[in-house]
Formats: sequence, structure tokens, C-alpha cells
Amino acid sequence: MSQTLRMRSLLVMGASAVAISGFAVPAFAQTAKPAQQSTTVIEELVVTAQKKEEALQDVPIAVSAFSQDSLEAQKIDGGPNLQLAIPNVTFAKSNFTNSFNFQIRGIGAKAVGASADQGVGVHMNNAPMQAGNLFEAEFYDVERVEVLRGPQGTLYGRNATGGVVNVITAKPTDQFEANLRAEYGNYNSTKFRGMVNVPIFGDKLAIRLSGTSLKRDGFVTNTFNSHQVDDRDLYSTRVQVMFNPTEKLRTNFLWERFHEDDSRARTGKQLCTKDEGPATVGGVPTGTARRYLTQGCLSASLYAPAAYGTVNTSGTLTGLLGNIFGFTSGDANTGDTTSRNLREIETALDPLYQSGSNVYQFTLNYDFSDQLSLTAMTAYSKGSVYTKQDYNRNVSPVAFNSTPFTPGGFFNDPQVGNTNKFTTIDVSSGRSEQFSQEVRLQSNFDGPLNFNVGGIHFTYRTTTDYYVIGNSLTLSSMALNASKGLSPTCNPATTANCIGIDTSATPTGDGHNYYDNRTPYNLVSDALFGELYWQANDDLKFTLGLRQTRDKKAVKNYSTVLLAPGYGLTLNPTNPDQRARFSELTGRFGFDYKAHLGFTDDTLLYAFYSKGYKGGGINPGVPAGAVGVKQTFEPEFVNAIEVGTKNTLAGGSVMLNVTGFHYDYQGYQISKIVNRTSVNENVDAKVYGFELESIWSPVRNLRLNATVGYLRTKIGEGVTSIDTMNRTQSNAAYTLVKVGPQASSVGANCVLTTAGVATILGAGAGATLPWACTGAAAYQAFLSTPAALGGAGLPAPTAAFLANATGLFNYGAGYSIEGTAANLSGNELPNSPHWTSSVGAQYTFELASGWSATLRGDYYRQSKQYARVYNTAYDQLKSWDNGNVTLKVEKPEWGVSIDAYVKNIGNKTPIVDAYTTDDSSGLFTNVITAEPRLYGIAITKSW
Repeated sequence: MSQTLRMRSLLVMGASAVAISGFAVPAFAQTAKPAQQSTTVIEELVVTAQKKEEALQDVPIAVSAFSQDSLEAQKIDGGPNLQLAIPNVTFAKSNFTNSFNFQIRGIGAKAVGASADQGVGVHMNNAPMQAGNLFEAEFYDVERVEVLRGPQGTLYGRNATGGVVNVITAKPTDQFEANLRAEYGNYNSTKFRGMVNVPIFGDKLAIRLSGTSLKRDGFVTNTFNSHQVDDRDLYSTRVQVMFNPTEKLRTNFLWERFHEDDSRARTGKQLCTKDEGPATVGGVPTGTARRYLTQGCLSASLYAPAAYGTVNTSGTLTGLLGNIFGFTSGDANTGDTTSRNLREIETALDPLYQSGSNVYQFTLNYDFSDQLSLTAMTAYSKGSVYTKQDYNRNVSPVAFNSTPFTPGGFFNDPQVGNTNKFTTIDVSSGRSEQFSQEVRLQSNFDGPLNFNVGGIHFTYRTTTDYYVIGNSLTLSSMALNASKGLSPTCNPATTANCIGIDTSATPTGDGHNYYDNRTPYNLVSDALFGELYWQANDDLKFTLGLRQTRDKKAVKNYSTVLLAPGYGLTLNPTNPDQRARFSELTGRFGFDYKAHLGFTDDTLLYAFYSKGYKGGGINPGVPAGAVGVKQTFEPEFVNAIEVGTKNTLAGGSVMLNVTGFHYDYQGYQISKIVNRTSVNENVDAKVYGFELESIWSPVRNLRLNATVGYLRTKIGEGVTSIDTMNRTQSNAAYTLVKVGPQASSVGANCVLTTAGVATILGAGAGATLPWACTGAAAYQAFLSTPAALGGAGLPAPTAAFLANATGLFNYGAGYSIEGTAANLSGNELPNSPHWTSSVGAQYTFELASGWSATLRGDYYRQSKQYARVYNTAYDQLKSWDNGNVTLKVEKPEWGVSIDAYVKNIGNKTPIVDAYTTDDSSGLFTNVITAEPRLYGIAITKSW
């Protein structure tokens, strides 16, 4: 073996040193390897990071790759665990169904909405997956999982500004093989995984069947009914058929099915530092008007003891209306707190999670000659998901007042049922369908020039529904009808200005007594792309890549009609079909150079400039009649510079890879929830950092590895945004007030001058303050309207004075009725810890009779980060760490192995992300936590 080729056998798991597994068989190894390590040289994996097969150390990209054996060794069961093995990567599930944020170098998916794209592209066998099961499913029967860091838009497409995750399934072969793995662990966890590969006609025709299942008890205790929730009951199967009619023509067909039906919780614990509202404003006691001056939860640290309080329901839409119409009196959560255990919730309803999908792929490779080949990839998938859970994480201790609507304090809601307490349920569901067709032509000429060119057509259709259903919402609908002199249960078809109530047990979407944000969305994306490679000499190669992308997005623009007159969903009358089109030219240029240095055995140097792009989109629907919310958000652009070196030293026993990067990011998409909808904004930022990865095999059978990632992100100058958690920016000259029922934004928060609010309170008109949130003219009209007609019934001169002469709306520079924008200049991007690091070690003990035992330990640490762009104490998430230990005993001659493992050995419960709800829900926080300590044992038999 030549020295260069010998050195290339160093790296098993790519640039990610932590992915090394001494007993893993490399995906492209030609012969089986013994369990023991015979030398200190480690086999290298072949990857398709540039959509062609290359030795990983020869690829001028920061890429990590994991074989199936290495995934098992490090207990990387699925997408969420990848962050433990790759520098500058974070992962967290999001608040909504089948969505997650896989973030690389600070770039991920912080926009919310059906038309919002991921910042890290997810691919299966190089085919894009707009909607997939990376968050839900586990890896099984894979050839490898590749993670490419940095913009990859030239070859991988429009939504790869952060990078790409590419799952490569194990393909059928011309040799019979099979395996079966059974695992049992704590939480009564049972896992089964199996594969059988059957050649039917030599190397011409073969079939491969594989599958996995998982069933376990829940990680979370519902203290209301003592049930264990957040359990798992899922399976996935895969069928692949290889048909190679000639040496030049090779095809592969794949069908994968996924199914889940359990109590998976979309969100975790709910935290809130209760906001009681001010006892005085401007020195004037607030009295009973205090309930209209609370936002529900305060902006305060999630780690303080007070964070385990409950939402002041007076600061919510339904609590506000309950107080106005009398079926509640103040905070329905008075005196209630939540458990300090992040794995305990209190809900009247256990979560329900149902998900299913089918993926079909057909890949054709045809060699026109040894130097020119064609690849055609066709992919189609269809899926649906339905989830239902309690909107809040506590059961209100205070019953409804006894009113004509709630006799004896009870109310029989058509969707919720008969109860005497606040009960709110949210349902998140969707169905999707996608198709892609990619064609590539690739050369392998003997001369200095080669190319890889192609095109792709991609379509995606989805309809999502997000419901919030509550008995207090129905009560509010009835009370608002009655306040207009109508029957509480009037019929909108025969009665003008009537709020229609859906009487079906299962919501149809037509009722205005609940919230439904429905988004039918269509995407058509076409692109032409190519890369040209010039081998200037044996050591120096230049690469030029270009991609022209055209995105067309369309949304049926349904308004959210909660508490609005009428029945049925209505399209926005101004713009019922919202469309957005984007067309961009992106690409990359750079070189890689094989340097001959005296102190290394093999060195690759590379430097690249790349321009990336991710399309803008369309914000979800807003309340009927709402103004001031932009309907679209802008695309993202990144100009990135990356330099790196990949080295092997000491006769192949040491690997040291280093990458540095700098991004000029324009228009990074972030989201906040305002007025009961997601509003996506764009911010500019600078991103820079480095990654170091190393492996050392000092003696036979011993492997040591380490990775370090350093990341700095900085939002650009002049970027501002209103922080809904602190609309006044703590300026005592302004006071927060709940928005009253006369506005489409009822239940939201507005800002008025403290002096004006104090004057209103002093005049004994504090109960009218919510009506001031629509401006002086509307407030004056309400104050002067007779009480019998729904107004305050004040004399006209008094109404004019209170609305116009108290200074309620005398805002200083930068302030308005919405509040004032926070200065984000210099702040960090969300989910961007400065440091991520990992170390690992394994040793293989050679035992008698051909047995061996491999002991492995892995440790990971992530520094503190922020959950939002505002970078307040409320946003800060503490650093956390994780340790795993595995032991594998095997006898390759028998095809038998026994594995034991412990994950999260310290049984820690870190908060890895947090979601802030909107003003009308009281600004509570749903936190996302890591898995608890898991341990188990598995046995595998291979044939």
C-alpha cells in the first residue's frame, strides 16, 4: 500500500472525530474486518458530499459521516443525538407538529409557518425531503449519515444555507446477509431491528427488507391523573429492489413506511414567572383594574424558583373576557404553582400523537462510457400528522363563577365537554405531499477538466391546521353575542353580527368560537446547477459552481376568525391568494491543494467562497380586520468564506482537521408570536468561528478522539424589534394594558402613558382601560356610548376629557401604542453557543476463543446560549453536558454481539430550547428538554 493510500485509511467517520468506532465496519470496506484493531491505522469512509464517491479526507468540505455501527456505538439513535458528535451543531424540537431546528454554525430554522424553509437541508439518498421524520424516526439499516457544515446550495439546493443532513440507506447487494437485533431498556423500552438481503439473480436482481420498531413508557408524569405520557409506539419498514439489467444500467427502488400512534408530547414543561400586575400606577392604586394591567408572565430567568409559577389568567384573552363578562373574577390560577420537576406536568388531557408517511424513490444510473455517466433520481412522499394536547400545563384551581352562562359554575362546551374550570386544548395537524425529479450528468475524463451538471424540479403541497379550543372561548363568544343584544347561541346565517359557534364534538374549522390557523401552501421550485473542476496539476484543483434557482410559493390566505362575526373560514378579502416568487443565482469558487509537508503524512488545504440563498415566504393568517402585520418575509442570503486543512500524521495514527469560517448573513429569518399568529422578521448578522477535530490511536486497540467548535454570532447594526415580553423596555413612563373586545387583537397588549393611566384610575374609570387600546377616537366613542348599548355610559364632556386630555397617547420618541423596539445590534443569534466540545475513548480487549470486548465512553459539553434574539436574562439557556458509556462483546465468527449502554449517565435535565407564546396566551414559555438517563442491553445476530 502506498504511503498516501495508507494515510487515507485513517478516518472512519469523516471530519467528526467523535464518530470513530474501532469495531465499526467502514461503509465501503471491501472485506470484513476483525473486531480487534490490528494496527493503529483507522479505515476511512467514502462519502458522496459532492454527489460523487470520494474518500472523505479528499473532500474539501467540513463533513461528518457515521456508519450504522458507529451510530450504535455512540448511541446516536436518531437526528436529535447527532449534536453530541459534531462541533457547532445544536438540535431541538419545536413547538409545533413534526418540526425541529437542526442548526449548524448558528444557522437553522427559526422562522415559523408552512412556507418557511429549513436552514439545514434534509435529504434521503441525496433527494430533498421538505417534510420528513428526522425528529421522530430512528436510524436503521443505513450505509451512513452525512452532515455537511456550511452553505451547500450549489449541489443540494435552496434551503441549505446552514448545511445538509443526508441519510444514505444501505442498498441491496449480490450476497445473502441478514441480521436481527433485540433491545430492552428502562422505561420498559423494547426495540427490534432487522434486515434481510436476498440476491435473486446474481448481481442483476436483489431485494433488501429492513425494519425497526420502538415501544416504551413515557418520560413525563402527568400529576393530574398519574399517567406516564410522552411514550413511544412506532415502527418503520423499508423495501429496496436492485435491478441492474446491464453493467452500464443500474437501478434501485425504495419504499419506506413510517407509523406512530402514542402520547408523544409536542411541548414540555410550561414555565411562568407570574405577573400580578402593578398595585399602583403613578402613585394611584389600581384596585380591581389591576387585572387589566398584567401580561400574564414576566420576563425573568427560566431557572429562578419563581419560574415555576402559573400564568395569571387575567393576562390572557379568555381571562380578560371572563373578567369583563363575569364568569371569572381575576386570576383563575390564584395560589397555584407547578412542580419543580421538569419531567412533571399537570394536564386534564393526555397528549395524542399520530403520524404516518410513505416515501418512494427510484434511482437510475447509466454509464455512457467509463468517463461519462447519467444519474436520474425520482422521489415522491406523502404524509400526515395529527396531535392533540392540553394547551396549558396546569389545571386551574379556581372554578367558574355561577352565571346565566355557567349555572353552578359549570359549562358544557361542545368540543371540551362539561367542566367547571378553564380547559384549553390545542390541535396541530397537517398533511403533505412532495415530488422531486433530479437529473445529473457527471464526467470522469483523464484530462484536467471535469464537470457535474444537472437540474431538479421540486413540488410540495401541504395544508396545516392549528386549533386552540377552549370552553372559555365558547363562553366569550356567547357573552359577546349577548352584549350586542343577540341570543348567545344565535345563528350567523339569519342574524347579523353574530359569532357562530360550532356545535360539533370534533371541530369542523367553521366555528368562530375557537382559533384555527389554516394554511394551504404550494411550492414549486426549479433549478439548474453545475460544478466545473480544473485539475491544474497533480496537487492543485479549482472548483467553480453555479446554481440558478426559481421558487414560486402560494398560500390560500385564510384569516383567523376567532370571536369575529360569522361562520366558516374566510379568505382575506384584500389578498385571498398570497404569492411570492424568488429567483437567485448562487454558487461557490475555491481550490484544494495537497501539500507535501515534512511534518505530516498527508495534508489537504482548501479555501472556498460561497453564496447561499433560502427563499422568503408568507406569514400565516392574521385575525380578520388586523392591520400592520406584513404578509410576507424576505429571503436569506449568505456570503461565506471557509478555509480548512485535513491532516494525517505519525504514520496514520493521528488525524487533525481544522476549519475556519466567516459569514456575512443578510435577512436571517426569525419568528415571534404576535396577535395570535407567527410574524417572521429578517435580521442581518455576522457569523464566524472554527472547528477542530482529531483522532489519535497511540497503541493497538485504543482510540482517542476530540472535537472543539467555537462560534460567534453578531446581529448587525440598526436592527430593532419589539420584544413582546417587555413592550415598554422597562420605561416607567409607560404602562402595559390588555386590549379589549372591541379590537380584532383582543387579548393582546398595548402600551399607554403612565400619567394617562394614573389619571383614568384616579377618575374611577380603570375598568375602561382595555378599550383605550384602539386609540383616542374609539376610546371616546366607547366611553360616551350608553351602557345599555355596550358602552361605559359616561357624559360626553367626561368621555372627551378622559380620551383626549389625560395624555394617554402622548408618546415620546420611539414609542407607540405597540410599545418600543429593542435594539438588537450586537446581540447573538438564537441557539448559537460559543463552545461545543466532545471527547471519546474506546479500547478493545481481546478475549479467548475469538471473543472481544470494546468499552467506549463519550462526553459532550455545550456552553450557554440564548433562545431568542433579545438576549435578555429570560432568554438565556444554561450550559449543559452529557456522558454516554457503551460495552460491546462480540464473536464475529458466530455473528453474535451483545451490547450494554447508559445514555445521559448523570441523568441531567437541561433546557435545550424555549418557545415564547403570544400576549393573548399570557406569554408563558414551553421549554424543550433532553432525554433522561437511558440504559439497556441488546443482542444482535448476523448471518
